[in-house]
Amino acid sequence: MAGYRQYGYQYETSPRKIQPEFEPNKNPYKKKKSSLSKKSKSKINKAKQREKEKQKANKPKKQTKYNYKPVVYIGLAFAMLFTISYRYSLINEKYNEKESIKSQVSDVEKQNEQLQVSIENSLNLTSIEQEAKNQLGMQKLDNSQKVYLNLQKKDYVQPASEEVVIDDNQNWFDKIIEKLTQVIK
Repeated sequence: MAGYRQYGYQYETSPRKIQPEFEPNKNPYKKKKSSLSKKSKSKINKAKQREKEKQKANKPKKQTKYNYKPVVYIGLAFAMLFTISYRYSLINEKYNEKESIKSQVSDVEKQNEQLQVSIENSLNLTSIEQEAKNQLGMQKLDNSQKVYLNLQKKDYVQPASEEVVIDDNQNWFDKIIEKLTQVIK
């Protein structure tokens, strides 16, 4: 509460400004004003201005520097967005292609199932008999068309005349020597 008595109550929101007690000294190194007249000062100023203008005319003009960084950053951002959108378009295109191939595969599978059902239906003996009667004009055999044969129960296979001997105990070198001895005799 002591702070309120000393400074008093303030009605605004900003604090009261306190004047500083320290005042800086004026610069002691500052040059004193010369006692030249106004005309001589203006002549000196004009001469200085002419010299500055001559120096400016003699110096080549500096090219103004253009800041390319924002343009480069904008270009890079645009390139990145373009590549991302291009990539997503490729992904979307491949996805659509995959979905169309899936639908084609499912259609082919349905056709295969239908063909399998029709093949199974056509493999029934009754359906085969109907096809034979209707399309080919075939009939079942009558007793008059049946012919009975009597076959002799004799074996017609002849036994081998030579006896085949397989000797696996000999190695290849022994076999070569045996063949050479047969050729020499």
